[in-house]
Amino acid sequence: MEQIKEMTAQESLKLISETLNNSRRSILRNNSKGFILWGVLLTVMSLVVYFAWHATGNAVWNLLWFAMPAIGYPLSMLLYKKKDSTVPQSFVGKLLGQVWGVFGVFSLVFSALAVFVVPMPITFTIVLLLGLAESISGVILKNWPIIIGGFILGVGGAVAATLLKTDAQILLFTLGGIVLAATGLIVKCQYK
Repeated sequence: MEQIKEMTAQESLKLISETLNNSRRSILRNNSKGFILWGVLLTVMSLVVYFAWHATGNAVWNLLWFAMPAIGYPLSMLLYKKKDSTVPQSFVGKLLGQVWGVFGVFSLVFSALAVFVVPMPITFTIVLLLGLAESISGVILKNWPIIIGGFILGVGGAVAATLLKTDAQILLFTLGGIVLAATGLIVKCQYK
């Protein structure tokens, strides 16, 4: 006859803690790809917009920003097509997706309003939202590099957007893309 061993409260808490930590590591490892993808895409797109605007003197090149989600979302779906089958979709993973989804919707709607309804400078707001979304992701994942990267990007970018009054503001998104990609690489190295 098989003997059933009862777990002590301490053993039970240890098992739960290990399970949550393994899940968090897996989520971080998988999300590092998203930070890298969107960071590289943001860097490339910002350089294309900047050089086109700078070369022609025409701000209409900012409309290229609307191509970013059209390029990024299909690439993201391809990137995440092969999911880690050892970890089921968790609340934390869903929450992160929702944070970045809200950021994307706010950015698109705010940008569309600025282009088509009420002309206004939007760099300050978008870079602040980007840094906030990254920092919130770091808080959810309990990861200081993500929190700090988001803080630097959001606060530093907002200050720089206030000080820069030329098309060079676009280069803040280049910096933002580099910060996102670097964050992804740091997380990837932490959770190999």
